[in-house]
Amino acid sequence: MRQKKRTTADPPALDTIAVAALSVIDEEGPEALSFRAVAQRLDVSHATVFRRCGDFDGLLNACADHLATLLPRVPQDTDWAAATETRFTALYEVLVRHPGLAALRAGRSWFGPQLLSRLVEPQLAQSVAAGMTPAAAIQVYRRLYLLTLGAVAFVDHQDEKRALATARTALAALDPEEFPVLTEQRDVVLPALTDHRVYYDGLRQLIRAAAAEHLG
Repeated sequence: MRQKKRTTADPPALDTIAVAALSVIDEEGPEALSFRAVAQRLDVSHATVFRRCGDFDGLLNACADHLATLLPRVPQDTDWAAATETRFTALYEVLVRHPGLAALRAGRSWFGPQLLSRLVEPQLAQSVAAGMTPAAAIQVYRRLYLLTLGAVAFVDHQDEKRALATARTALAALDPEEFPVLTEQRDVVLPALTDHRVYYDGLRQLIRAAAAEHLG
């Protein structure tokens, strides 16, 4: 039985909106996300969702903040490298379950309170406490953050078989004389396209490099 439509005096919570928005992204693709699509899932007017979020960036912020509640609060006395790996590994694994959200980010900043309090502020604070200058702490954070978003957004994590099939077809169409490495090493190239270890290894390399450069 269809639930009674909510009234404007009883708007859905932001967390409820975020769950509905993520379900649209996951099930229909990032291009399907809209205030109307979310409203239909919640059985409210699209104006109600709009007023609750403010704008599309607010809707994406709500989604990011909902997922940020899944990030661990790492004790500040944890070794810097271990704490950094824990935070960014958790961010990667949360976003990989909802890769369409990272694709929708498209240069937008995420400034939800949960993301700031669980990732950004503690990471910067711990970096400064470990001996980095504020400028270095922010630079290191940006490197790790961009690696993570790129690893999520540029790989089809929802359908790895489809991603590999698409890449296999594209490689098979290449001229071996023009692209000898790509065509002759397909068995090496293809697995790396969806291998999570590529991200984990890259993350650890950046962490080691940052520690060597800024922490001595």
